[in-house]
Order: sequence, then structure tokens, then C-alpha cells
Amino acid sequence: MLSRTVVPTMARSMLHVHVEGHMELRRASRNPFVRWQMRFEDSFERLRGGYRELLAVCLERRRLFIAGFFAACALTILILLPWLGQDFFPDVDGGQFKLHVRAQTGMRIEETARLCDQIDQTIRRAVPPAEVQTIIDNIGVPYSGMNLSYSNSATIGSWDADILVSLAPKHHPTAQYVRELRRELPREYPGVTFYFLPTDMVSQILNFGLPAPLDVQVVGYKMEANHQFAEKLLAEMRQIPGAVDLRIQQPFNEPNFTVNVDRSKAQQVGYAQKDVANNLVSALSGSFQTAPNFWLDWNNGVSYNIAVQQPQYKLDTLQDLQNVPVTTGSGTSASMQILSNVASLRRGSEEGTESHYNVMPVMDIYGSVDGSNLRSVSDQVDKIVSKNRKDLPRGSRIMIRGQVETMRSSTIGLLGGLLFAIVLVYLLIVVNFQSWLDPFIIVAALPAALAGIVAFLFLTGTHVSVPALTGAIMCMGVATANSILVVSFARDQMLQGQSALEAALTAGYTRFRPVLMTALAMMIGMLPMALGLGDGGEQNAPLGRAVIGGLFFATVATLFFVPTFFSFVHRKRGLLPTAELPEDAQ
Repeated sequence: MLSRTVVPTMARSMLHVHVEGHMELRRASRNPFVRWQMRFEDSFERLRGGYRELLAVCLERRRLFIAGFFAACALTILILLPWLGQDFFPDVDGGQFKLHVRAQTGMRIEETARLCDQIDQTIRRAVPPAEVQTIIDNIGVPYSGMNLSYSNSATIGSWDADILVSLAPKHHPTAQYVRELRRELPREYPGVTFYFLPTDMVSQILNFGLPAPLDVQVVGYKMEANHQFAEKLLAEMRQIPGAVDLRIQQPFNEPNFTVNVDRSKAQQVGYAQKDVANNLVSALSGSFQTAPNFWLDWNNGVSYNIAVQQPQYKLDTLQDLQNVPVTTGSGTSASMQILSNVASLRRGSEEGTESHYNVMPVMDIYGSVDGSNLRSVSDQVDKIVSKNRKDLPRGSRIMIRGQVETMRSSTIGLLGGLLFAIVLVYLLIVVNFQSWLDPFIIVAALPAALAGIVAFLFLTGTHVSVPALTGAIMCMGVATANSILVVSFARDQMLQGQSALEAALTAGYTRFRPVLMTALAMMIGMLPMALGLGDGGEQNAPLGRAVIGGLFFATVATLFFVPTFFSFVHRKRGLLPTAELPEDAQ
């Protein structure tokens, strides 16, 4: 709107007709800004003259140039694209990291707290004191289930802990400390499992509540067989380069004691299975679940829960457990017995926690990526899963969840959007040009933009991601606009009687400045984003890099390929028919 209203108005009032000798007067000026501008104009004219000569060479060898152009674009894309790698979204250095500690299953919470204190000291040795702001330990299962529902770490017992480390504003890359701790902690604390959880908001949202971007689920009711199958998968997944923090979420080694009640002996002394169970529950877990009691404080009118439980220090040995008294609790004449008289104890282990997905029990193999990309790791995981699918327990199935599933669907959608954008732009130009051929010339330059995106992402070490694909879609519009400038001017020159070769050369030479100005304005504007400046700048850096790389190559294609291809397509057409002239021009 402004380009059609304000710009013409300002041009009418501010631009003046240059009188004869105007340039000589400007060159004689002593104004430093005018002198600098004149030197810039001289340099720019020399650059444009060199461009005209180079374009003339391309026009003379247009068949060879056009074939080389398409071959270069195809080779760039085919050779470099497999090396780019792909992530859903880039990682962000939020200045903090969360370490999950899993000690031996069944460890008491006070022992876990002591272990966390030692790990905190190790962290303070790895991270310079000036860069550590706070360290917060969250040990054990939350008291309320509501707190657990808002956490993605999935602590499953007193042997689990989260250690959140917040760094000072000026700190070294967080990933550097994470890699160092990932290497040193297992050496210093053997038998303890360590893995890092996502801390930034974007990663937590993209994981959809999971504690890792990669989740291989074994679904089925045969838990023991599924666990053995998951262990086999885990051993093979550990060989994947770039796959880190691999673990099975549900441990199967929580120690337990199985109480086998001898029903014959219990019946001889007047006890039933229920009597033994109730006494054990009261001694080990308290009486609130079986016989709730409340005490009313008359001063404040609040009722308090009262739970009767045997002190833990009196049940710290196996002998103390066997000496737990057993009574009927019904006032019968049965004599009091101890547990060992009517039952035996057997040591064993069981599943530490049980997870469900759509009601079905699942085994989760979680993993993250470091030093690689999510696409490469997930492709290797797919191969391992496909190879071992035949060994899956009967009635079970395997699924891959996490960011991988969403990343693949989003990539397909964005690539479809890119193709749709190109088709839509082409049809729009067809309507405006009233021609099918000239819009094809414009769109034919877009492979250079795609090659530039791939090449620039490769040179900057940037993975393909949603922001990068979004930048590619943005780049298509700007690259097309520059090509329209050249083609429309060349069409006008042919309408005035020039040949296709002369019109192409004149169009490239005349539109050299506006094409460069449009492309440079966009690239310079995207430069701060491409550098990833500011907090969380890594998130949008691929978008800026894709736009800069695509526009750089697309500008070269606009200045060289589009005029050359225009002259090749119109080489036998001669002058355009007057029917294509607007009514006012006729």
C-alpha cells in the first residue's frame, strides 16, 4: 500500500531533474559524503560493467551454462543433503541442566540424600564456582500425585533424584559441562545410573510429557518376557553413535520379601490368611488404610489422621520382621503368635514401577541424542527394531514415540507446504503475465535457492529442522520477486523491438542494482538471527541461515541464469505479439 501511495508522492516532491553537468558539479563538491558517494558509484559502475561482460559470455554459451546450472544445483543437493542431519527443533542453551540420579533400586531416601550430596560436590568441581548459581536436589516420589503429574522426570521411588543446576548469566556452553559430567559421573559412582533431562520449555513441550526425545515402547502383558526383549534392544541401541542416556525406565530389581503363610499351621492356632496380612500391613505401613482413626482438636476444630505403625528402627533386620506379633484382632481366644511360627520368608525382586499406555502395560526405553542428530539416531533405531521384531513375545507389540514421530509428520507437512508455495507462486505469476512460459522461467531459478539453503546449512553445521524449513518457504517468495524484476523488464524490451538476446542482456544490466538491493536488505536483516544472538537465539538461527544461503544462490541465479534461460526460451519467438500489450500501450 505504501509503495503505491507514499513512495510515488515522495518521489515527485524530492526527486529533481538532473541538469547538464550535474555529475561534474557533484564530483567537484568538497562535501565528504558526496565524495564518498561518487567513489561508491564509480566502483559500482565498474562492478556492473564487469557483470555485463560476464553475462554476455553466459548468453553466448547459453546451452552449456544452463546445463551446468541444473547439474550444479542437483549435485549440491544430492551430495550435501544426506550430511545435514535432521532435528525437530534446535537445542537451546538455557543456562541450566537437570541430572537424574537413579541409585540401587530400593535404597532408603536418607542414603539417596547422602549420595546426592556427594554428586553435588562432583558437579561443583566440574563447573567453575563462579558459574554455579544454584543446585537444587529433588529426592524421592512427590508427596502428592498432583505434583507428580506436572513433572516429566518420572521419579519412581526413594532411590531416584533430580538435581537441577542453574548457571550464572555469563557461563561457558552448558553442553560442554553436560558431556564432561556424562563421562565422569559413571566412573566415580559405579552402579548408579545417570541421565540428563530436558530443561528448556520448548524441548519439554515437544517431548509431550516424556523425559526424553526418543521412546521405544514394548507393549504387552508378558512383563518378564517384555523386559528381557527390552534388555536385548537396549544392548544393541547402545552401539548407535550419538545415542546417549539410554535406559529402561521400569527397573526389575527392586528387592522384596515374599511371605508364604502356612495355612495348616495358621488354622491350627486359630488364624486365617487375612489375620496375618492385616498384622503385617499395620506393622509395616500403618493402620490408616485398614482402620482409619481421627483425632479432633477442639481448639481449632480440625480432625487429624492418626496412623499406628511399628517404629522402623525396630524392623531393621530380618529377625525383627520374623518376630512381628500376629493377633486376630477380634477378641477370640487364639493365642498370640509371631510371624515365623505361621509363615516363611523368601527373598526376591520385582518390578520397581509399572507404567501403562492406553491401559496396556509398557516397557519404555528412553534415550537422547548428543554429537549427532535425531534423524540419524532414529533411523538406526528403526533398523534395530525391524531386525528384532520377529523375536517379540507373542501378544506384544513395539512402538516408537517421542519427538521422532512428530518430527517426521511435521517434515512431510512442511515439505508439502514448500511445494505448494512454489506451485501457488507459479499460478499467481501466470495470471499476472498471461503466459505459461515466462513464469516457468522464473520458477526454474528456484533450484538454486534450494541448493543455497542446503550448502549454507552444511557450511554452518546446522541441521535441518522446522525453523530451517520455514526459512526455505520464506526464501521462495523473495527469490521469485527478484526474478520477476528481470523477466518483466526483458518482456518490455522485446515489446519495444529488441531481440531475446538483447532484451536479456539489457534486463540483467538494468535490474542489477534493484536485485542486489532487495537481496542484500533481506540477508543483512536476517544476519542477527543467523548468528543466534540473545537468549534462546539458537532456536531461530536455522531460519536466518536458510534464508541467507537461499537468497545468496538465488540472487546469482537471478542475475545470470534467468536472463540466459529467457534468451534460450525466446530465441525463436522474435518479437512478442501486440496482443500481449496492455490496452493503454496499444
